[in-house]
Amino acid sequence: MTPVKTFKGKAVALFGLGGSGLSTAKALMAGGAEVYAWDDGEAGRLAAVNAGVPLEDLSRSDWSRFAALILSPGVPLTHPAPHWTVEHARAAGVEIIGDIELFCRERAAHTGRSPFIAITGTNGKSTTTALIAHILREAGREVQLGGNIGVPVLDLEPPADDRIHVVECSSFQIDLAPSLGPTIGILINLTPDHIDRHGSMEHYAAVKERLVAGAEVALIGVDDAHTHAIGARLAAEPKPEQRVVPVSAARRLDWGFYVEDGEIYFREQGHPPEEAELLGSVKGARALRGAHNAQNAAFAAAAAWECGLDDEEIARGLLSYPGLPHRMEEVGRIERALFVNDSKATNADAAEKALASFTDIYWIIGGKAKEGGIEPLRSYFPRIRKAYLIGHASDDFARTLEGALPYERCETLDVATTRAALDALDDDAAEPIVLLSPACASYDQFKNFEARGDAFRALVNVLPAVIAARRGEHP
Repeated sequence: MTPVKTFKGKAVALFGLGGSGLSTAKALMAGGAEVYAWDDGEAGRLAAVNAGVPLEDLSRSDWSRFAALILSPGVPLTHPAPHWTVEHARAAGVEIIGDIELFCRERAAHTGRSPFIAITGTNGKSTTTALIAHILREAGREVQLGGNIGVPVLDLEPPADDRIHVVECSSFQIDLAPSLGPTIGILINLTPDHIDRHGSMEHYAAVKERLVAGAEVALIGVDDAHTHAIGARLAAEPKPEQRVVPVSAARRLDWGFYVEDGEIYFREQGHPPEEAELLGSVKGARALRGAHNAQNAAFAAAAAWECGLDDEEIARGLLSYPGLPHRMEEVGRIERALFVNDSKATNADAAEKALASFTDIYWIIGGKAKEGGIEPLRSYFPRIRKAYLIGHASDDFARTLEGALPYERCETLDVATTRAALDALDDDAAEPIVLLSPACASYDQFKNFEARGDAFRALVNVLPAVIAARRGEHP
């Protein structure tokens, strides 16, 4: 835990008592703050009571006594409308911040310049974050990994000069962290997402930009128009002691980090192409298949290089990376068929990465659809042998697929997995792929994408017995 001592002896309001909210409350209390917590849901309040966190109905509080409102990132700050606690705080002139901001203040107050790598982007940030941590650990560095991935940031060990914090940041967390200023800030890519919470693509991009704007080293992607513009703007108005470095997975750069034929290079500014230094390769790294993972690997290699690792250490880390659950995760093989869990693909843009990485695909899709559906994926339909529709989006997706490729309405994941497996095993392809890449949120049938992916993995584990029984019934 990182005790939050910057609010010692002060009263703070805290709203939102999920995992990160409870973590934040405990860290504040450990640092000597007086915490008054609340949640609109009874389950959150009960969890607080069980954890020894004091409750107070903030709708009836005297807000003039609070030094800050600590808001959980899942609670609306601006759109579609500010949460009622936000309105109370603003009316009382109380600052509104989140757990990442508390971490940043502790770092500034007690260690100053301890190593801190912060990562954001629309897609790929979890893989990039985990990959950076893996490379650094393999090279013998002490690493704390968390934030929007896995462990809440204040549950990590405190900042220290010989300890590297590698922290994934969502746009919601950045919006609540006005003093965010990492040693290395990473902005991977930007595509429309969470517009309902930010109001417009412009505001969403502006929030993401804050992470790299305050970084000592800003590693910024140049492969989409939004990040390219951000990088150009920051480079044109350089701050003292800040380096803005471009990163590309799509083309060779005049300088910066880039990927060419699966290999990652760094080219110093002003140096000729033949002097570009090879840092590592994603060839042969099964957990880093696809162009999107080449982009993730380029950023991870860049961060490791900026941390002082050499090319051998980086290359070793890339090849030994085991991958993350639910992100093109190979969960099983039956005969020639490979089963891939890409449950994290909750929109078309994310699903595109898996579709681009495989052929002979038996595609399980559906859930709670996002804007645009799967129409943007039409160019990948020739890679797909058949689709299996589940959940709320089935009608919409069936209309898109009609006449373009075979599909079957399965309603539930268990039915879809079994039918896709049977069809894949009848395929004479060298490696047919049963791919769960839903292009949808999970909330119509599952608590979250992790629960959906775990269910798929469990179904694959019992498939051999199911298939044997089916084949026995239909010799």
